[in-house]
Amino acid sequence: MDTKLKIRPATEDDIATLLNLIKELAEYEKLSDEVSATEELLSKNLFGKKAFAEALIAQYEHEVCGMAIFFHNFSTFLAKPGLYLEDIFVRPKFRGLGIGTKIFKHLMNIAKERDCGRIEWAVLDWNESAINFYKKLNAVAMDDWTVYRLTDKYF
Repeated sequence: MDTKLKIRPATEDDIATLLNLIKELAEYEKLSDEVSATEELLSKNLFGKKAFAEALIAQYEHEVCGMAIFFHNFSTFLAKPGLYLEDIFVRPKFRGLGIGTKIFKHLMNIAKERDCGRIEWAVLDWNESAINFYKKLNAVAMDDWTVYRLTDKYF
């Protein structure tokens, strides 16, 4: 499979593809009504003057099969940067081929190259297949922590 799979940094040419993948992810997570992303916003915030995040594109036999979107955070306790994985998505027809694992290994290599102390992400509590996948990676659930969100509606 390794020769059939390519994981690469997204480029501006991938904007439409990224938006489609985001919409597919939102549909899978039953959150389609929350998507307000546009090609213009993705272009500005991933590839503009100040890029706020990075994206990876996974291709299996030259067909786009998945993506990951991530950005740097910082651990005050470690005094090191980390990576926050905002989203990882593998299209359903490509699941079970090890693509998600390869995307994570790619992210781990990026984290190692950048001297990051950790990679973190959130998962919906009902997504048992994702939770089981993360456990196989030896990821640890942070059950003592609760995620809070403050949207731009309030600032």
